[in-house]
Amino acid sequence: MTETATQARTEAVAHLKFARMAPRKLRRVADAIRGKKVQEALVLLQFAGVFAARPIEKLVRSAVANAENNHNMNTDTLYVTRITVDGGPGGKFTKRLDPRAQGRAYFKRKRLAHVTVVVSETPPRRIARARSGASISLKRQPRRAAAREAAKPAAKKTTSRRKTTARKKTQCKTAESS
Repeated sequence: MTETATQARTEAVAHLKFARMAPRKLRRVADAIRGKKVQEALVLLQFAGVFAARPIEKLVRSAVANAENNHNMNTDTLYVTRITVDGGPGGKFTKRLDPRAQGRAYFKRKRLAHVTVVVSETPPRRIARARSGASISLKRQPRRAAAREAAKPAAKKTTSRRKTTARKKTQCKTAESS
């Protein structure tokens, strides 16, 4: 135990609890900065133009400050090694009424999230990406149904009804005249 206590810590952690934002929205931003250098991640978050980027930017800055002040790490060589976004307590989300037609009311569930950022001086070993070499966009992704519709082949052409009825009339006239 004394060996681990005397060794310098190689990573610093910062937590954000009960963030009033849906975890799904925060995960899109978290996936974009996972594995990047801290300076690169902060620039990306600053100009992301997404509402969820602001609390994650503050959290990354807090993790960098923890690394510098508590663990004497060099801030220029830090990487975002781990970032996790978990859902908050299931029954504790706030409920808002959404008035609907004919006197009805639906509940809107305002969800909560917990975010944890870990920064370290060593780069992460492996980063899972959707596609190798592809950059993750913070823009909203198209829905799957729209993508399937675009991939469908074009519908077959049908002959117009007028042409078939005109043929039948000419056939009837020729049959009557003979």
